Parts: sequence; C-alpha cells; structure tokens
Amino acid sequence: MSIRYLTAKLAQQIDEELMNAAGAFSLDQLMELAGLACAQTVAAVFDKSKYPRVLVCCGPGNQGGDGLVAARHLGMFGYQASLYMPKPGSKEIYQRLKTQCDNMAIPTVTGEDELRASLKSSDVILDAIFGFSFKPPIRSPFDVVLPILSESRVSIVSVDIPSGWDVEEGNAEGLGLNPDVLISLTAPKLGVRSFKGRHFLGGRFVPKTMEEKFQLNLPAYPGSSQIVEITNLPSSSY
Repeated sequence: MSIRYLTAKLAQQIDEELMNAAGAFSLDQLMELAGLACAQTVAAVFDKSKYPRVLVCCGPGNQGGDGLVAARHLGMFGYQASLYMPKPGSKEIYQRLKTQCDNMAIPTVTGEDELRASLKSSDVILDAIFGFSFKPPIRSPFDVVLPILSESRVSIVSVDIPSGWDVEEGNAEGLGLNPDVLISLTAPKLGVRSFKGRHFLGGRFVPKTMEEKFQLNLPAYPGSSQIVEITNLPSSSY
C-alpha cells in the first residue's frame, strides 16, 4: 500500500492527538525521538570521517527544538556540530535544549558574517528552521538567511519540510531551500511530493492505533533504527 502524504490540517491533528490524553506523549518525548531521527539521518548519509562538520540551523519553534536535540546527538556521535539560531526560541523547553548543547561544548554562530564564515568550513547543513505550520512570505531575518544557506553550496538535510516550502504547495514560489536529503517526521507532508533527493522517514513513535486510524501505511523500520528510507516508495494523499 502507498504511504500517505499529509495535509497541514491532518498533520496538526495527528500532532495534537499524540500529545492529548489518548496519545499520552509529552512534547519533550516527541522532540527527543524526532531529533534523534534527524541525527541518525545525517549519520546515515554523511559519513563522519568525510563530513564531520555539521551546522545545525534552528528556528524559534518546535522544529528548532528538534534541531537542538539533533545537534546534541550529533555531538554524541562524534560530529563537530555547531548551532545557528537566526531568531532563538523563547519557550522554556527551547532554553533547556540549548543549555544541553552548551553543556556538550557545541558552539553557537551569531550574525550573518559569522554564518558566512562558518559555512565555508561546514560539510553539512541541518535545516531545522521552519516546520509544517510555515506559511509564505518569508519574513526577516529568515529572508536573508535562506539565500545565504542556498548560495553556500553546502549539502543540506532538511527536517520535515524544507524551510521556505509551503506544507501543501511545496516550493511554488521558488524561494525555499533545495536540500539534498529530507527527513520527514511522523509521515511525509503533501508539499514534498515533488522532492527529488534522498527521502527518509523518522519519528518512530506513531502507535499502531493511530497509524490505522489515519491510514498512514507507514513502512517498517529496520531493526532498531529510528529512520527508514522512503525515496522510491509510492505515495498517496487520499
């Protein structure tokens, strides 16, 4: 059966159900599992011996929280992770995740000049700036940051949906990032059906009851891995 690609409304509904009384997950749990999947995706595609330097770009929302978790795990994996937060999040959970990165001695890049300098010595960008709730247009400071990332020619791994893409319309305006790798979380979103790079699924936390309720048709994860490649799998959006 074909894996289901989600609309924005359905993706939001599934997130809410995961964290309500029925799903019983906390936001911390979901971020931890999502961030681990993101870090595993980087490790699966970009061997540490050849591509050790990963710049993790985090937005201010939950997507950025996933990025902070991923940065910590990448540090644990032995990568040289660094952080760039164009607009740091203000929530308590975000601050705690940032402190965890600080405790790992993961450096933080600040300002556009430092960003450009850091990109010259980076092997991979992990894009965790915008999540599936993003709607164009791209506003300041991100309207400056995204072109800098694109122009760097550094390989990009995007989390859930490439930053600047609409969750349903994709990169219709042509202003979003064009990553080499995408790690969809929970289930892929409708807007990434046109994505042509390597595509992984992560977030190995969807219970069987919810998978069946929403007819997600998720593929089996191999062994103990938190990710599964879905590059060539058929898709549906019924």
